[in-house]
Amino acid sequence: MLCEITIENVAVIEKATAIFGEGFNVLTGETGAGKSILIDSINAILGNRTSRDIVRSGAAKASIWASFRNISPAIVAQLAAAGYSAEEELLLYREISADGKSNCRINGAPATAAILRDICSGLINIHGQHDNQSLLNPAKHLGVLDTFAQNEALLAQYSEKYTELQQIEKQLGSLQMDEAEKNRRLDLLRYEVDEIEKAELTPDEEEALTQQRDVIRHAQTIVSAMNNAYIALTGGDDDTGAATLLGEASGQITEAARYATDLAEYANALSETYYTVTEIASDIGARLSHYEFEGDSLDTLEERLDLIFKLKQKYGATVEEVINYGQKAAEELESIEFAEETMAQLQNQQQVVQKHAIELAQKLTDVRISAFEKLNGLIQKALDFLNMPGIVLALQHKTGTLGPKGQDILEFYISTNPGETPKPLAKIASGGELARIMLALKSALADRDEVDTVIYDEIDTGISGLAAGRIGRLLQSTAKGRQVICVTHTAQVAAYASQHLLIEKQVEGGRTFTHIRALQEPEKVGELARIISGDHVTDLARANAEEMLRIARKNQV
Repeated sequence: MLCEITIENVAVIEKATAIFGEGFNVLTGETGAGKSILIDSINAILGNRTSRDIVRSGAAKASIWASFRNISPAIVAQLAAAGYSAEEELLLYREISADGKSNCRINGAPATAAILRDICSGLINIHGQHDNQSLLNPAKHLGVLDTFAQNEALLAQYSEKYTELQQIEKQLGSLQMDEAEKNRRLDLLRYEVDEIEKAELTPDEEEALTQQRDVIRHAQTIVSAMNNAYIALTGGDDDTGAATLLGEASGQITEAARYATDLAEYANALSETYYTVTEIASDIGARLSHYEFEGDSLDTLEERLDLIFKLKQKYGATVEEVINYGQKAAEELESIEFAEETMAQLQNQQQVVQKHAIELAQKLTDVRISAFEKLNGLIQKALDFLNMPGIVLALQHKTGTLGPKGQDILEFYISTNPGETPKPLAKIASGGELARIMLALKSALADRDEVDTVIYDEIDTGISGLAAGRIGRLLQSTAKGRQVICVTHTAQVAAYASQHLLIEKQVEGGRTFTHIRALQEPEKVGELARIISGDHVTDLARANAEEMLRIARKNQV
């Protein structure tokens, strides 16, 4: 139940607090006072989309606080699952800055608008004038019956089977092809798999082959440079090599170090260098004797690299992609070759699952038709009470192919006068009739709705007189054991409220300020009189208001 909401810097509201109680609460006030802003603020605190345009002119941010009590076990479980403390009181906060950023909190802990929306959608149902128009959409009628029938479990069972059936049919569709197409595809796949398998590719092969080719292409330069280096180190016919000279230098310094110990460091260094250079010269000589650059070796490498290049042009940008392509082609080849066997298995599965889905769809149909009979009885009773005794509802039903929600194609039809053939709501019902039909429907669904707080935003627009009084009585009746909040311009409806809140605006210093306050009994008379007669409240209007309140108290059950 919504206990309190505080709004700060939202549109024309600088700061205002509304305190709600159990039962039937009404909100009244002059046009433009801020009733719609209050509803927008409630929508915002529930995590619904909002705009930075709601921030009061000149303010840096808009802030909304709301508190709830007697939270349902389902909401408590959602809070705990999301990591929030589940206490007796739920505190929500949302802040919208002038630059469009949003900040949310649940019981003081950070949250996002999406989390708010997910958890708090079960706290309040808000119904406005646009909901009346939703009755004109036949696509909504199926959901109404499902809500009343409370067949979530059956619908979930059907949905599971329908999804399974869709997946099987998708697999069958991917396997089905005509014989000529199948043979063409098989020939192509066999060729591709054979070509790639014969190549016996390895992932790092291309890089290694490229390096070998570069060595062979520059063989003369490499051998000449290595030979010159070897001669420089070992010496030629007429020259002494660097290794020999280092050996002589090492021997001389070693001899000197026998008498001048401070030369020992140089002797050791020259000795190490001599052995290192000698070892390098030996390695270069060994490698020179093993270098063989045959023309056919280069031809073989070029042929292999050319094969890899051609395969990459066909099957992928890298050797690894070519290998992967070959693996996938082999898998597809196997699946097509065994397609008949697989299709036979899938077709057997399809028959079993489809039979089960049809059975569940028929159960849904039976439940929905039965639910309509019960729902129609409740709606008829409510419409009779709302001074619409001639209204007759009918269910237009057809059985179609299986779909996400079953096999039912249905629509609510209406006859507004005795003897008339029922026709679609969109063709017959007026605005006032739609409002009363919607209210009758909501009252019929009240016991099936787990949401404790219901808000009606001017659902009584276009209704007056006896019908308006009956709407007030119906709202007051459905508010027993729950909380109903109604924004209204109708005195007959407001008279039935257990708590009456007035939204009023004042202009101070060239700025508009909105206040929300609960009315006491004498003030209720004045507000009802204002609604009846406008700015000029007459004694007759006050007398009418007092009479409305007296009748409302008398009719309360």
